[in-house]
Amino acid sequence: MVEKWSIPYPAFTGVEPRNVYVYLPDGADGRERFPVLYMFDGHNVFFDEDATYGTSWGLGAYLDETDTRIMVVAVECNHSPDNGRLSEYSPFTFEDPQLGHVTGRGQETMDWFTQELKPLIDQRYPTRPGRAHTFIAGSSMGGLMSLYAVLCYNQVFSRAAALSPSLWVAPKKLGQLIDEADIRPGTVVYMDYGAKEMRSRRHMRRAFASVSGRLIERRVLLTSRIVPRGEHTEASWSRQIPFFINTLLYEQP
Repeated sequence: MVEKWSIPYPAFTGVEPRNVYVYLPDGADGRERFPVLYMFDGHNVFFDEDATYGTSWGLGAYLDETDTRIMVVAVECNHSPDNGRLSEYSPFTFEDPQLGHVTGRGQETMDWFTQELKPLIDQRYPTRPGRAHTFIAGSSMGGLMSLYAVLCYNQVFSRAAALSPSLWVAPKKLGQLIDEADIRPGTVVYMDYGAKEMRSRRHMRRAFASVSGRLIERRVLLTSRIVPRGEHTEASWSRQIPFFINTLLYEQP
């Protein structure tokens, strides 16, 4: 079952309503408590009719079919044409020849997730609220934010999935962040990149290898994949659901 409701979000353009999608496993009766996966770009996660390009991940259908006992909380992104999504989903301020100047507001985004959204979810739903049962995931800029969240908010999130993360955004700053982050033992990260999309981004193979290596050096329990024929699309990310869900739930305490 997926519930959809609206919440005020303090966007840089002013407070605006954002849709929140909450998946609850079948038969949830308030007595069973669930780990929680927070996700970015919530409008693309469950329903084709809400997805930006008409195709969603269909995550709810997969979780129903496999009877996976996890909650998912997915929040809609900023749709402002003035780089709204890029700004809210970037931990770093950066310049790009095509995009221009982008002010990174990733910290404000994650402060809202951890200080406003998570307490509300824990109050309203039958969650397992501790760090060991709190995960985060996303794709593209959402993938970059998932890495940022598990590194800089590691006291909240113990596991993360970053699909096709935007490693081209300020790669030196990201590397420094990985090297200096306070990472607790047992932190789990799933990270992938599509073989087809990798060819379209100059130096992406090197960047992917560098981030993977740095995470391993920090003793992160990393699952790193190059996806055969993988593309930068919701349909391609949907096919990776079994891989990242199994990683997030593997050997759960």
